[in-house]
Amino acid sequence: MKNVARVALENGMVIGEDVYNYQNSLLYPKDTVVDENVIARLARHSIMVVPVKEEVDFAATHFEKIRLSAEFKTFNLTYSNCMSIYRKLMKGFVEQKTPVKISSLMELCKTISSRTASGEQLLDFLYNMLPSEDDLTYAHCLNSALIAGVFGQWLGLPDEERQLLVQCGFFYDIGKLKLPQDLLWKSGKLTDLEFTRLKTHTMLGFDMLKDCDMDEHIIKATLMHHERCDGSGYPSKLRSGQIDIYAKYIAVIDAYEAMTSARTYRQSLNPFEVIANFERDGYVKYDEAILRPILSHIAATQLGFCVRLSDDTKADVVKINEANLTRPLLRTEDGREIDLSAEPELRIVAIY
Repeated sequence: MKNVARVALENGMVIGEDVYNYQNSLLYPKDTVVDENVIARLARHSIMVVPVKEEVDFAATHFEKIRLSAEFKTFNLTYSNCMSIYRKLMKGFVEQKTPVKISSLMELCKTISSRTASGEQLLDFLYNMLPSEDDLTYAHCLNSALIAGVFGQWLGLPDEERQLLVQCGFFYDIGKLKLPQDLLWKSGKLTDLEFTRLKTHTMLGFDMLKDCDMDEHIIKATLMHHERCDGSGYPSKLRSGQIDIYAKYIAVIDAYEAMTSARTYRQSLNPFEVIANFERDGYVKYDEAILRPILSHIAATQLGFCVRLSDDTKADVVKINEANLTRPLLRTEDGREIDLSAEPELRIVAIY
């Protein structure tokens, strides 16, 4: 909302707050649409300035409000500038074997993160990013590095370990830069042959990094981030005790980033949908000691938000159910409580 001088009012503008005259009588209620008669009456009552709604005031959902905020627009500009630098650095490394300074990558991460007030806001901003098709793979890695910094804090990792996790995020999917875009971002289901080729990105990345002077955890995370604790992953079907701890961290980060990034064939999943996907089989495939606290933090960030249910009911999230993170306790505007853990037919479809 912004204050607009009466002489600058235009037909079609919407008044943002109740307008009173100098006798404290209501002239126009909030949401009145401005026309010539409204402007004339305001003049007769010597009203000089009127609060008027801006585009962001008409946003319906939480994420629409973010996309229209001044803070996000600043972040988006900074992110885009850093993306150009990151893309150039990684492209040079992959195509010309030009060494990349870890310090340069960490400075990019610091610059982007500095445009947010918290890790939660950073995740919200990344959720709303729409990279160009040419940048999808680079954005996936850059976003993963940024997410790694947030998740590392949530997990209580010491600063040195958290910085190393961020470094893993920059490099772990580098093998995908050796594969064609139409394979990586195919909208339909991959054929068996295509999936077999896609899975080679772990070995391609490992081959690029194995002789580089970098921490062995980065190299192992590149090779092992698709291994799963139950032995169902690739390339080696390793089980929990055989998988590098940083690869376990990155496995969760990689899946989270994929689910929360928009694709040409689907919208980003909302936080409760992300949790549901992980909970479906996550505690078997992912390290529970890593995954559970991350999911609890994601759920906790939704406290206080208004959600819309599958039956169109709107209600506020008032308590997270730790035993079933996707089924919180809600309260409607009229004070009615809805315990989603006892209402299996209902689900959250939007967040406001």
